[in-house]
Amino acid sequence: MCQINAIDMEVFNNRLLSITDEVMNTLIRSSFSTNIKERKDASVAIFDRDGRLICQALYIPMLLSGVMGGVETLLKSRNIESFREGDVFICNDVYLAGGSHSNDIAIITPVFIDGRIEYFIGNIGHHSDVGGVVPGSTDHILTSVFAEGIRIPHMRIVREGVLDEDLLAMIAHNTRDPMERILDLKVQIAANSQGARSLRRLSREYGLSRVQKSMADLLTYTERRMRRRLEELPDGVYRSEVYTDDEGVPGPRKKICLSVRIQEGDVRLDFTGTDRQARGSINMGRYPLLAAVFCGINMMVDPSIPSNFGMFRPVRIEAPAGTIVNPEFPAAVGNREYTAQRVVRAITLAFAQALPRERAVAPSADINTGMAFYGKRRSGEPFVYVEAVAGGVGATLHKDGMHGTQVGITNTSNTPAEPLEIEFPLIVREYALATDTAGPGRTQGGAAIIRDIGSLVDGVSVSTKADGKKSPAPGIFGGGEGGRASLEYHRADGAVEEIEMFVVDRIMAKGDAVRLISPGGGGFGNPAERDCVEVARSLRDGFISSEFTAQHYPQVAAKSDQ
Repeated sequence: MCQINAIDMEVFNNRLLSITDEVMNTLIRSSFSTNIKERKDASVAIFDRDGRLICQALYIPMLLSGVMGGVETLLKSRNIESFREGDVFICNDVYLAGGSHSNDIAIITPVFIDGRIEYFIGNIGHHSDVGGVVPGSTDHILTSVFAEGIRIPHMRIVREGVLDEDLLAMIAHNTRDPMERILDLKVQIAANSQGARSLRRLSREYGLSRVQKSMADLLTYTERRMRRRLEELPDGVYRSEVYTDDEGVPGPRKKICLSVRIQEGDVRLDFTGTDRQARGSINMGRYPLLAAVFCGINMMVDPSIPSNFGMFRPVRIEAPAGTIVNPEFPAAVGNREYTAQRVVRAITLAFAQALPRERAVAPSADINTGMAFYGKRRSGEPFVYVEAVAGGVGATLHKDGMHGTQVGITNTSNTPAEPLEIEFPLIVREYALATDTAGPGRTQGGAAIIRDIGSLVDGVSVSTKADGKKSPAPGIFGGGEGGRASLEYHRADGAVEEIEMFVVDRIMAKGDAVRLISPGGGGFGNPAERDCVEVARSLRDGFISSEFTAQHYPQVAAKSDQ
Protein backbone atom coordinates (compact mmCIF):
# COMPACT_ATOMS: atom_id res chain seq x y z
CA MET A 1 0.00 0.00 0.00
CA CYS A 2 1.47 3.36 -1.03
CA GLN A 3 2.20 5.90 1.67
CA ILE A 4 0.29 9.18 1.41
CA ASN A 5 1.12 12.20 3.53
CA ALA A 6 -2.13 13.47 5.04
CA ILE A 7 -0.78 16.99 5.47
CA ASP A 8 0.30 17.15 1.82
CA MET A 9 -3.14 15.95 0.75
CA GLU A 10 -4.95 18.56 2.83
CA VAL A 11 -2.71 21.30 1.43
CA PHE A 12 -3.28 20.09 -2.14
CA ASN A 13 -7.04 19.75 -1.61
CA ASN A 14 -7.18 23.31 -0.28
CA ARG A 15 -5.24 24.53 -3.31
CA LEU A 16 -7.92 22.97 -5.52
CA LEU A 17 -10.66 24.42 -3.33
CA SER A 18 -9.11 27.84 -3.80
CA ILE A 19 -9.65 27.43 -7.56
CA THR A 20 -13.28 26.34 -7.21
CA ASP A 21 -13.90 29.17 -4.73
CA GLU A 22 -12.30 31.64 -7.14
CA VAL A 23 -14.71 30.54 -9.88
CA MET A 24 -17.64 30.54 -7.46
CA ASN A 25 -16.84 34.06 -6.27
CA THR A 26 -16.73 35.21 -9.89
CA LEU A 27 -20.19 33.73 -10.45
CA ILE A 28 -21.59 35.42 -7.36
CA ARG A 29 -20.05 38.83 -7.99
CA SER A 30 -20.69 38.96 -11.73
CA SER A 31 -24.13 37.36 -12.16
CA PHE A 32 -27.19 39.46 -12.82
CA SER A 33 -29.84 37.22 -11.26
CA THR A 34 -30.81 37.47 -7.62
CA ASN A 35 -30.77 33.70 -7.50
CA ILE A 36 -27.02 33.48 -8.04
CA LYS A 37 -25.68 36.80 -6.81
CA GLU A 38 -27.72 36.90 -3.57
CA ARG A 39 -28.79 33.30 -2.86
CA LYS A 40 -25.54 31.78 -4.19
CA ASP A 41 -27.54 29.02 -5.87
CA ALA A 42 -24.63 27.69 -7.90
CA SER A 43 -21.67 25.34 -7.64
CA VAL A 44 -18.31 24.56 -9.23
CA ALA A 45 -16.34 21.33 -9.60
CA ILE A 46 -13.06 20.07 -11.07
CA PHE A 47 -12.76 16.68 -12.81
CA ASP A 48 -9.84 14.72 -14.21
CA ARG A 49 -9.59 13.57 -17.82
CA ASP A 50 -11.63 10.44 -17.04
CA GLY A 51 -14.48 12.47 -15.55
CA ARG A 52 -13.75 11.59 -11.92
CA LEU A 53 -14.72 14.30 -9.45
CA ILE A 54 -11.57 15.79 -7.88
CA CYS A 55 -12.93 18.77 -5.98
CA GLN A 56 -16.25 20.56 -5.44
CA ALA A 57 -16.87 24.05 -4.09
CA LEU A 58 -18.39 23.87 -0.61
CA TYR A 59 -21.76 25.36 -1.48
CA ILE A 60 -24.81 23.44 -2.72
CA PRO A 61 -24.56 19.63 -2.32
CA MET A 62 -27.49 18.98 -4.68
CA LEU A 63 -25.85 20.87 -7.53
CA LEU A 64 -23.01 18.36 -7.57
CA SER A 65 -25.50 16.10 -9.37
CA GLY A 66 -25.96 18.32 -12.40
CA VAL A 67 -22.31 19.06 -13.08
CA MET A 68 -21.05 15.56 -12.21
CA GLY A 69 -23.79 13.96 -14.29
CA GLY A 70 -23.09 16.41 -17.09
CA VAL A 71 -19.39 15.50 -17.29
CA GLU A 72 -19.93 11.73 -16.96
CA THR A 73 -22.65 11.57 -19.61
CA LEU A 74 -20.71 13.91 -21.89
CA LEU A 75 -17.82 11.46 -21.92
CA LYS A 76 -20.19 8.56 -22.56
CA SER A 77 -22.04 10.27 -25.42
CA ARG A 78 -19.12 11.96 -27.19
CA ASN A 79 -15.67 10.94 -28.35
CA ILE A 80 -13.21 12.94 -26.28
CA GLU A 81 -10.89 13.11 -29.29
CA SER A 82 -13.51 15.22 -31.08
CA PHE A 83 -13.21 18.01 -28.52
CA ARG A 84 -11.23 21.07 -29.57
CA GLU A 85 -9.43 23.64 -27.52
CA GLY A 86 -11.85 26.47 -26.84
CA ASP A 87 -14.95 24.23 -26.86
CA VAL A 88 -17.50 24.75 -24.09
CA PHE A 89 -20.58 22.57 -23.55
CA ILE A 90 -23.98 23.41 -22.09
CA CYS A 91 -26.62 20.97 -20.77
CA ASN A 92 -29.43 20.63 -18.24
CA ASP A 93 -31.56 17.59 -19.12
CA VAL A 94 -32.02 14.93 -16.45
CA TYR A 95 -32.56 12.04 -18.84
CA LEU A 96 -30.18 13.00 -21.66
CA ALA A 97 -27.37 14.74 -19.80
CA GLY A 98 -27.38 13.53 -16.18
CA GLY A 99 -28.89 16.81 -15.01
CA SER A 100 -30.34 17.87 -11.69
CA HIS A 101 -33.50 19.52 -13.03
CA SER A 102 -34.17 21.85 -15.95
CA ASN A 103 -33.48 25.06 -14.03
CA ASP A 104 -29.93 23.93 -13.21
CA ILE A 105 -27.92 24.70 -16.33
CA ALA A 106 -24.39 23.31 -16.40
CA ILE A 107 -21.46 24.77 -18.32
CA ILE A 108 -18.60 22.29 -18.90
CA THR A 109 -15.19 23.36 -20.17
CA PRO A 110 -12.49 20.89 -21.24
CA VAL A 111 -9.07 22.13 -20.07
CA PHE A 112 -6.28 21.52 -22.58
CA ILE A 113 -2.59 21.43 -21.70
CA ASP A 114 -0.09 21.05 -24.54
CA GLY A 115 -2.88 20.13 -26.95
CA ARG A 116 -4.43 17.37 -24.79
CA ILE A 117 -7.44 17.42 -22.45
CA GLU A 118 -6.22 16.92 -18.89
CA TYR A 119 -9.13 18.25 -16.82
CA PHE A 120 -12.71 19.44 -16.99
CA ILE A 121 -14.06 22.34 -15.01
CA GLY A 122 -17.81 22.66 -14.65
CA ASN A 123 -20.15 25.11 -13.02
CA ILE A 124 -23.88 25.03 -12.59
CA GLY A 125 -26.34 27.79 -11.84
CA HIS A 126 -29.96 27.61 -10.86
CA HIS A 127 -31.83 29.82 -13.32
CA SER A 128 -35.07 31.18 -11.92
CA ASP A 129 -37.03 30.31 -15.07
CA VAL A 130 -36.39 28.09 -18.09
CA GLY A 131 -39.86 28.25 -19.62
CA GLY A 132 -42.52 25.60 -19.29
CA VAL A 133 -46.08 25.77 -18.06
CA VAL A 134 -45.69 27.86 -14.90
CA PRO A 135 -43.39 30.73 -13.89
CA GLY A 136 -40.32 29.32 -12.20
CA SER A 137 -40.63 26.10 -14.28
CA THR A 138 -40.55 23.73 -11.28
CA ASP A 139 -44.07 23.60 -9.92
CA HIS A 140 -44.83 20.40 -8.00
CA ILE A 141 -48.14 19.86 -9.86
CA LEU A 142 -46.43 19.32 -13.21
CA THR A 143 -46.69 15.74 -14.45
CA SER A 144 -44.17 15.56 -17.29
CA VAL A 145 -40.62 16.73 -17.88
CA PHE A 146 -41.92 18.34 -21.09
CA ALA A 147 -43.89 20.82 -18.94
CA GLU A 148 -40.80 21.90 -17.01
CA GLY A 149 -39.11 24.07 -19.58
CA ILE A 150 -36.47 23.76 -22.24
CA ARG A 151 -34.50 20.49 -22.32
CA ILE A 152 -30.86 20.94 -23.29
CA PRO A 153 -28.77 17.87 -24.19
CA HIS A 154 -24.98 18.27 -24.46
CA MET A 155 -24.41 21.09 -26.97
CA ARG A 156 -21.41 23.23 -27.83
CA ILE A 157 -22.24 26.74 -26.67
CA VAL A 158 -18.69 27.81 -27.57
CA ARG A 159 -16.91 26.20 -30.53
CA GLU A 160 -13.13 26.67 -30.61
CA GLY A 161 -13.46 29.96 -28.75
CA VAL A 162 -16.45 31.36 -30.68
CA LEU A 163 -19.72 31.81 -28.77
CA ASP A 164 -22.77 30.42 -30.57
CA GLU A 165 -25.03 33.47 -30.26
CA ASP A 166 -27.87 31.71 -32.10
CA LEU A 167 -27.95 28.82 -29.62
CA LEU A 168 -27.72 31.22 -26.69
CA ALA A 169 -30.63 33.27 -28.05
CA MET A 170 -32.73 30.17 -28.69
CA ILE A 171 -32.27 28.98 -25.10
CA ALA A 172 -32.85 32.42 -23.58
CA HIS A 173 -36.00 33.22 -25.56
CA ASN A 174 -37.63 30.01 -24.37
CA THR A 175 -37.66 31.53 -20.88
CA ARG A 176 -39.63 34.34 -19.24
CA ASP A 177 -36.61 36.58 -18.61
CA PRO A 178 -34.35 36.16 -21.67
CA MET A 179 -31.92 38.98 -20.93
CA GLU A 180 -31.16 37.62 -17.46
CA ARG A 181 -30.57 34.16 -18.96
CA ILE A 182 -28.18 35.53 -21.58
CA LEU A 183 -26.18 37.55 -19.09
CA ASP A 184 -25.91 34.78 -16.48
CA LEU A 185 -24.92 32.13 -19.03
CA LYS A 186 -22.18 34.40 -20.36
CA VAL A 187 -20.93 34.84 -16.79
CA GLN A 188 -20.90 31.06 -16.30
CA ILE A 189 -18.83 30.61 -19.47
CA ALA A 190 -16.39 33.33 -18.44
CA ALA A 191 -16.05 31.97 -14.90
CA ASN A 192 -15.02 28.56 -16.26
CA SER A 193 -12.37 30.25 -18.39
CA GLN A 194 -10.94 31.77 -15.26
CA GLY A 195 -10.85 28.36 -13.56
CA ALA A 196 -9.20 26.78 -16.61
CA ARG A 197 -6.43 29.41 -16.46
CA SER A 198 -5.87 28.63 -12.77
CA LEU A 199 -5.59 24.88 -13.50
CA ARG A 200 -3.05 25.54 -16.24
CA ARG A 201 -1.07 27.77 -13.88
CA LEU A 202 -1.14 25.06 -11.21
CA SER A 203 0.15 22.52 -13.72
CA ARG A 204 2.98 24.83 -14.80
CA GLU A 205 4.03 25.58 -11.23
CA TYR A 206 3.96 22.00 -9.94
CA GLY A 207 4.42 20.11 -13.18
CA LEU A 208 1.61 18.22 -14.90
CA SER A 209 2.74 14.75 -13.79
CA ARG A 210 3.01 15.88 -10.15
CA VAL A 211 -0.49 17.40 -10.23
CA GLN A 212 -1.94 14.26 -11.78
CA LYS A 213 -0.25 12.06 -9.18
CA SER A 214 -1.48 14.32 -6.37
CA MET A 215 -5.02 14.11 -7.73
CA ALA A 216 -4.84 10.30 -7.83
CA ASP A 217 -3.36 10.26 -4.31
CA LEU A 218 -6.15 12.58 -3.12
CA LEU A 219 -8.80 10.11 -4.30
CA THR A 220 -6.98 7.23 -2.58
CA TYR A 221 -6.54 9.29 0.60
CA THR A 222 -10.25 10.17 0.65
CA GLU A 223 -11.28 6.56 0.06
CA ARG A 224 -9.10 5.35 2.94
CA ARG A 225 -10.51 7.97 5.30
CA MET A 226 -14.06 7.03 4.37
CA ARG A 227 -13.40 3.31 4.84
CA ARG A 228 -11.72 3.86 8.22
CA ARG A 229 -14.69 5.86 9.45
CA LEU A 230 -17.09 3.17 8.22
CA GLU A 231 -14.97 0.46 9.87
CA GLU A 232 -15.47 2.22 13.21
CA LEU A 233 -19.21 1.52 12.98
CA PRO A 234 -20.66 -1.86 13.94
CA ASP A 235 -21.37 -4.12 10.97
CA GLY A 236 -25.07 -4.66 10.49
CA VAL A 237 -28.21 -3.66 8.65
CA TYR A 238 -29.99 -0.45 9.69
CA ARG A 239 -33.40 0.44 8.31
CA SER A 240 -35.51 3.58 8.12
CA GLU A 241 -38.75 4.63 6.50
CA VAL A 242 -39.77 8.19 5.68
CA TYR A 243 -42.64 9.82 3.79
CA THR A 244 -43.32 12.78 1.56
CA ASP A 245 -46.29 15.02 2.29
CA ASP A 246 -47.94 14.07 -1.00
CA GLU A 247 -46.90 13.20 -4.55
CA GLY A 248 -46.72 16.77 -5.83
CA VAL A 249 -50.22 16.79 -7.21
CA PRO A 250 -52.97 16.18 -4.64
CA GLY A 251 -52.75 12.54 -3.70
CA PRO A 252 -51.31 10.06 -1.22
CA ARG A 253 -47.93 10.52 0.37
CA LYS A 254 -44.99 8.51 -0.95
CA LYS A 255 -42.87 6.14 1.12
CA ILE A 256 -39.10 5.89 0.89
CA CYS A 257 -37.63 2.69 2.31
CA LEU A 258 -33.93 2.51 3.07
CA SER A 259 -31.78 -0.40 4.19
CA VAL A 260 -28.17 0.48 5.06
CA ARG A 261 -25.75 -2.45 5.24
CA ILE A 262 -22.35 -1.66 6.76
CA GLN A 263 -19.73 -4.36 6.41
CA GLU A 264 -15.96 -4.12 6.81
CA GLY A 265 -15.61 -0.58 5.54
CA ASP A 266 -18.18 -0.86 2.75
CA VAL A 267 -21.73 0.45 2.82
CA ARG A 268 -24.69 -0.45 0.63
CA LEU A 269 -27.86 1.61 0.49
CA ASP A 270 -30.85 -0.30 -0.82
CA PHE A 271 -34.09 1.54 -1.62
CA THR A 272 -36.11 -1.60 -2.37
CA GLY A 273 -39.66 -1.15 -1.11
CA THR A 274 -39.81 2.52 -2.05
CA ASP A 275 -43.08 3.60 -3.67
CA ARG A 276 -43.57 3.93 -7.41
CA GLN A 277 -42.73 7.24 -9.05
CA ALA A 278 -44.99 10.17 -8.28
CA ARG A 279 -47.49 11.73 -10.64
CA GLY A 280 -46.17 15.18 -9.72
CA SER A 281 -42.68 16.61 -10.05
CA ILE A 282 -41.06 15.31 -6.84
CA ASN A 283 -39.29 12.40 -8.58
CA MET A 284 -35.49 12.45 -8.54
CA GLY A 285 -33.13 11.17 -11.21
CA ARG A 286 -29.99 9.09 -10.80
CA TYR A 287 -27.52 11.89 -10.20
CA PRO A 288 -29.66 13.83 -7.70
CA LEU A 289 -29.98 10.53 -5.80
CA LEU A 290 -26.19 10.14 -5.82
CA ALA A 291 -25.79 13.69 -4.53
CA ALA A 292 -28.34 13.17 -1.75
CA VAL A 293 -26.75 9.87 -0.68
CA PHE A 294 -23.24 11.26 -0.51
CA CYS A 295 -24.42 14.41 1.23
CA GLY A 296 -26.15 12.29 3.89
CA ILE A 297 -23.27 9.84 4.35
CA ASN A 298 -20.65 12.58 4.45
CA MET A 299 -22.70 14.49 7.02
CA MET A 300 -23.18 11.46 9.27
CA VAL A 301 -19.81 9.71 8.89
CA ASP A 302 -17.33 12.59 8.75
CA PRO A 303 -18.12 16.04 7.29
CA SER A 304 -14.40 16.84 7.05
CA ILE A 305 -13.79 14.18 4.38
CA PRO A 306 -13.11 15.88 1.02
CA SER A 307 -15.92 15.71 -1.53
CA ASN A 308 -14.42 13.78 -4.43
CA PHE A 309 -14.68 10.49 -6.28
CA GLY A 310 -12.72 8.65 -3.58
CA MET A 311 -15.61 9.13 -1.19
CA PHE A 312 -17.86 7.22 -3.60
CA ARG A 313 -15.75 4.07 -3.87
CA PRO A 314 -16.91 2.29 -0.67
CA VAL A 315 -20.58 3.06 -1.41
CA ARG A 316 -23.09 1.01 -3.43
CA ILE A 317 -26.61 2.19 -4.22
CA GLU A 318 -29.55 0.06 -5.31
CA ALA A 319 -32.62 1.96 -6.47
CA PRO A 320 -35.34 0.03 -8.34
CA ALA A 321 -36.36 1.58 -11.66
CA GLY A 322 -39.73 3.25 -11.79
CA THR A 323 -39.66 4.40 -8.18
CA ILE A 324 -39.66 7.93 -6.84
CA VAL A 325 -35.88 7.73 -6.42
CA ASN A 326 -35.24 6.36 -9.92
CA PRO A 327 -38.11 7.39 -12.21
CA GLU A 328 -38.70 6.40 -15.79
CA PHE A 329 -38.90 8.93 -18.61
CA PRO A 330 -40.76 11.28 -18.97
CA ALA A 331 -41.59 11.64 -15.26
CA ALA A 332 -41.50 15.21 -13.97
CA VAL A 333 -38.46 15.95 -11.79
CA GLY A 334 -38.54 19.71 -11.24
CA ASN A 335 -39.00 19.51 -7.47
CA ARG A 336 -36.59 16.62 -6.93
CA GLU A 337 -35.19 18.39 -3.87
CA TYR A 338 -38.31 17.51 -1.85
CA THR A 339 -37.54 13.81 -2.23
CA ALA A 340 -33.78 14.32 -1.97
CA GLN A 341 -34.28 15.91 1.44
CA ARG A 342 -36.30 12.88 2.53
CA VAL A 343 -33.45 10.62 1.39
CA VAL A 344 -31.08 12.59 3.61
CA ARG A 345 -33.59 12.20 6.46
CA ALA A 346 -33.74 8.44 5.89
CA ILE A 347 -29.93 8.28 6.01
CA THR A 348 -29.88 10.37 9.20
CA LEU A 349 -32.34 8.03 10.91
CA ALA A 350 -30.58 4.86 9.72
CA PHE A 351 -27.11 6.01 10.77
CA ALA A 352 -28.42 7.18 14.16
CA GLN A 353 -28.84 3.46 14.93
CA ALA A 354 -25.20 2.74 14.11
CA LEU A 355 -23.38 5.83 15.33
CA PRO A 356 -22.30 6.41 18.92
CA ARG A 357 -24.95 8.47 20.67
CA GLU A 358 -22.69 11.52 20.85
CA ARG A 359 -22.37 11.59 17.04
CA ALA A 360 -26.04 11.11 16.16
CA VAL A 361 -28.10 14.05 14.88
CA ALA A 362 -31.87 14.47 14.99
CA PRO A 363 -33.48 15.19 11.59
CA SER A 364 -33.64 18.84 10.64
CA ALA A 365 -36.18 20.82 8.65
CA ASP A 366 -34.84 18.81 5.74
CA ILE A 367 -37.78 19.91 3.67
CA ASN A 368 -37.97 22.55 0.98
CA THR A 369 -40.60 25.18 1.57
CA GLY A 370 -40.41 27.19 -1.63
CA MET A 371 -41.77 30.48 -2.99
CA ALA A 372 -41.86 31.82 -6.56
CA PHE A 373 -43.14 35.22 -7.78
CA TYR A 374 -43.54 36.34 -11.39
CA GLY A 375 -44.43 39.76 -12.73
CA LYS A 376 -42.95 42.94 -14.16
CA ARG A 377 -40.28 45.18 -12.70
CA ARG A 378 -40.89 48.90 -12.45
CA SER A 379 -38.98 49.18 -15.74
CA GLY A 380 -41.54 46.94 -17.43
CA GLU A 381 -39.08 44.05 -17.79
CA PRO A 382 -40.25 40.63 -16.57
CA PHE A 383 -38.91 39.02 -13.39
CA VAL A 384 -39.07 35.62 -11.73
CA TYR A 385 -38.02 35.54 -8.07
CA VAL A 386 -37.63 32.17 -6.34
CA GLU A 387 -36.50 31.21 -2.87
CA ALA A 388 -36.17 28.14 -0.65
CA VAL A 389 -36.97 29.07 2.93
CA ALA A 390 -34.69 27.71 5.65
CA GLY A 391 -35.83 25.98 8.86
CA GLY A 392 -34.59 24.52 12.12
CA VAL A 393 -31.61 22.18 12.49
CA GLY A 394 -31.89 18.94 14.45
CA ALA A 395 -30.41 18.71 17.94
CA THR A 396 -27.41 16.62 19.02
CA LEU A 397 -26.55 15.07 22.37
CA HIS A 398 -24.82 18.17 23.70
CA LYS A 399 -26.13 21.03 21.55
CA ASP A 400 -29.44 22.57 20.57
CA GLY A 401 -30.07 22.78 16.84
CA MET A 402 -29.34 26.02 15.00
CA HIS A 403 -32.24 28.30 14.12
CA GLY A 404 -33.27 29.28 10.59
CA THR A 405 -30.62 27.35 8.67
CA GLN A 406 -30.71 25.44 5.38
CA VAL A 407 -29.51 21.88 5.72
CA GLY A 408 -29.28 18.65 3.77
CA ILE A 409 -28.86 19.01 0.03
CA THR A 410 -29.54 22.79 -0.06
CA ASN A 411 -27.25 25.47 1.27
CA THR A 412 -28.40 28.67 -0.39
CA SER A 413 -28.42 32.01 1.35
CA ASN A 414 -31.59 33.95 1.98
CA THR A 415 -32.43 36.92 -0.20
CA PRO A 416 -32.08 39.95 2.08
CA ALA A 417 -35.10 42.22 2.26
CA GLU A 418 -33.24 45.25 0.90
CA PRO A 419 -32.18 43.91 -2.53
CA LEU A 420 -35.46 42.02 -2.86
CA GLU A 421 -37.48 45.19 -2.37
CA ILE A 422 -35.16 47.26 -4.57
CA GLU A 423 -35.27 44.85 -7.50
CA PHE A 424 -38.88 43.61 -7.41
CA PRO A 425 -42.30 45.20 -6.67
CA LEU A 426 -42.51 43.12 -3.49
CA ILE A 427 -42.28 43.90 0.21
CA VAL A 428 -41.06 41.70 3.06
CA ARG A 429 -43.76 42.21 5.69
CA GLU A 430 -42.19 39.86 8.23
CA TYR A 431 -38.99 37.86 8.38
CA ALA A 432 -38.44 36.27 11.77
CA LEU A 433 -37.89 33.10 13.76
CA ALA A 434 -41.14 31.31 14.60
CA THR A 435 -42.14 30.58 18.20
CA ASP A 436 -42.98 26.99 19.25
CA THR A 437 -41.38 25.34 16.21
CA ALA A 438 -38.27 23.97 17.95
CA GLY A 439 -38.59 20.23 18.60
CA PRO A 440 -38.61 19.61 22.39
CA GLY A 441 -35.97 17.37 23.92
CA ARG A 442 -33.07 17.08 26.32
CA THR A 443 -31.52 19.28 23.69
CA GLN A 444 -33.90 21.28 21.55
CA GLY A 445 -34.26 21.49 17.77
CA GLY A 446 -33.76 24.76 15.94
CA ALA A 447 -36.59 27.22 15.32
CA ALA A 448 -38.26 27.70 11.93
CA ILE A 449 -38.60 30.87 9.87
CA ILE A 450 -41.55 33.13 9.10
CA ARG A 451 -41.33 34.57 5.58
CA ASP A 452 -44.20 36.96 4.75
CA ILE A 453 -44.00 38.64 1.34
CA GLY A 454 -46.57 41.01 -0.15
CA SER A 455 -47.12 42.51 -3.60
CA LEU A 456 -46.95 46.27 -4.19
CA VAL A 457 -48.75 46.06 -7.54
CA ASP A 458 -51.60 44.20 -9.17
CA GLY A 459 -50.88 41.18 -11.35
CA VAL A 460 -47.94 39.42 -9.66
CA SER A 461 -48.22 35.63 -9.88
CA VAL A 462 -47.26 33.53 -6.85
CA SER A 463 -46.65 29.82 -6.40
CA THR A 464 -45.54 28.33 -3.09
CA LYS A 465 -45.58 25.06 -1.16
CA ALA A 466 -45.64 24.42 2.59
CA ASP A 467 -43.83 21.11 2.52
CA GLY A 468 -43.52 19.59 5.98
CA LYS A 469 -47.08 20.18 7.07
CA LYS A 470 -47.76 16.44 7.24
CA SER A 471 -44.24 15.10 7.78
CA PRO A 472 -42.31 17.25 10.26
CA ALA A 473 -38.78 16.44 11.37
CA PRO A 474 -38.96 13.62 13.95
CA GLY A 475 -36.97 13.66 17.15
CA ILE A 476 -34.67 10.82 18.22
CA PHE A 477 -34.03 9.02 21.51
CA GLY A 478 -37.30 10.34 22.92
CA GLY A 479 -37.09 13.86 21.47
CA GLY A 480 -40.17 15.55 20.03
CA GLU A 481 -40.84 16.46 16.40
CA GLY A 482 -40.09 19.92 15.06
CA GLY A 483 -42.85 22.36 14.26
CA ARG A 484 -44.95 21.74 11.17
CA ALA A 485 -45.00 24.04 8.15
CA SER A 486 -47.94 26.35 7.57
CA LEU A 487 -49.10 28.56 4.71
CA GLU A 488 -51.56 31.46 4.66
CA TYR A 489 -52.79 33.80 1.94
CA HIS A 490 -53.52 37.31 3.26
CA ARG A 491 -55.79 39.43 1.08
CA ALA A 492 -55.52 43.21 0.97
CA ASP A 493 -58.95 43.52 2.60
CA GLY A 494 -57.67 41.72 5.71
CA ALA A 495 -59.15 38.29 5.02
CA VAL A 496 -56.84 35.37 5.80
CA GLU A 497 -57.05 32.05 3.98
CA GLU A 498 -55.24 29.06 5.41
CA ILE A 499 -53.80 26.99 2.55
CA GLU A 500 -53.71 23.23 2.96
CA MET A 501 -50.58 22.54 0.94
CA PHE A 502 -49.74 24.88 -1.94
CA VAL A 503 -50.58 27.90 -4.06
CA VAL A 504 -50.22 27.53 -7.83
CA ASP A 505 -49.83 30.54 -10.16
CA ARG A 506 -52.26 32.70 -8.16
CA ILE A 507 -52.59 36.30 -9.36
CA MET A 508 -52.10 38.73 -6.48
CA ALA A 509 -53.83 42.05 -6.06
CA LYS A 510 -51.91 45.02 -4.71
CA GLY A 511 -51.62 44.48 -0.94
CA ASP A 512 -52.06 40.68 -1.05
CA ALA A 513 -49.39 38.62 0.70
CA VAL A 514 -48.24 35.07 1.30
CA ARG A 515 -47.15 34.07 4.81
CA LEU A 516 -45.06 30.88 5.02
CA ILE A 517 -43.71 29.23 8.16
CA SER A 518 -41.10 26.55 7.54
CA PRO A 519 -40.65 23.44 9.74
CA GLY A 520 -38.48 23.27 12.86
CA GLY A 521 -35.73 20.82 13.81
CA GLY A 522 -36.27 17.62 15.78
CA GLY A 523 -35.35 17.28 19.45
CA PHE A 524 -32.80 14.89 20.97
CA GLY A 525 -33.58 12.90 24.12
CA ASN A 526 -36.37 13.04 26.68
CA PRO A 527 -37.68 16.62 27.15
CA ALA A 528 -38.06 15.91 30.90
CA GLU A 529 -34.26 15.78 31.11
CA ARG A 530 -33.77 19.31 29.77
CA ASP A 531 -32.09 21.74 32.13
CA CYS A 532 -34.68 24.11 33.62
CA VAL A 533 -32.31 27.04 33.09
CA GLU A 534 -32.20 26.24 29.35
CA VAL A 535 -35.99 26.00 29.19
CA ALA A 536 -36.29 29.37 30.93
CA ARG A 537 -33.80 30.90 28.50
CA SER A 538 -35.75 29.65 25.47
CA LEU A 539 -38.94 30.99 27.01
CA ARG A 540 -37.35 34.37 27.73
CA ASP A 541 -35.92 34.66 24.21
CA GLY A 542 -39.28 33.87 22.60
CA PHE A 543 -38.39 30.54 21.01
CA ILE A 544 -41.09 28.79 23.04
CA SER A 545 -44.26 30.03 24.71
CA SER A 546 -45.55 29.37 28.23
CA GLU A 547 -48.16 27.01 26.77
CA PHE A 548 -45.49 25.06 24.88
CA THR A 549 -43.39 24.92 28.06
CA ALA A 550 -46.26 23.55 30.12
CA GLN A 551 -46.99 20.89 27.50
CA HIS A 552 -43.47 19.65 26.84
CA TYR A 553 -41.36 20.61 29.88
CA PRO A 554 -43.31 19.65 33.01
CA GLN A 555 -40.14 19.79 35.10
CA VAL A 556 -40.28 23.60 34.94
CA ALA A 557 -43.82 23.68 36.33
CA ALA A 558 -42.87 21.12 38.98
CA LYS A 559 -39.89 23.20 40.07
CA SER A 560 -41.98 26.37 40.30
CA ASP A 561 -44.48 24.54 42.55
CA GLN A 562 -41.78 23.57 45.04
